[in-house]
Amino acid sequence: MKRKEMIISSKIESIPLVESFIEEVFLSFNLSEKFFGNVLISVLEAVNNAICHGNKKNPDKKVRIETYTDNECLIFSISDEGNGFDYKKLPDPTKEENLEKPYGRGIFLIANLTDKYEFQDNGTKIILRFNIASQSNTAVN
Repeated sequence: MKRKEMIISSKIESIPLVESFIEEVFLSFNLSEKFFGNVLISVLEAVNNAICHGNKKNPDKKVRIETYTDNECLIFSISDEGNGFDYKKLPDPTKEENLEKPYGRGIFLIANLTDKYEFQDNGTKIILRFNIASQSNTAVN
């Protein structure tokens, strides 16, 4: 099993570091680019949520991004140092009253781009799973 980790400061300016990290993961884990877009968008949404909502853009607080593979999945864990939230009561961004809001679509995107996601630690951690076993041209060591 391969494993990588990075810790960033809770600043929007840290996002390009995460993009580079994801590119590095794909190269070093020898993963197919077929699902790179889904991984990139999902992880960036989760990191953005951790920075903005979890850590309230406090640069003294950190966001930890860990990733590893097993025989079937690429797994990302994103955690913040915030107080958590009630992830069971997220508003539906597809409802009429929420369509015009400029926020509230991150978890909806994650739900539609990952094969599975789950919150842990009172919402301060999200685990994203991407099925790579079914991807052609994928080699996981």
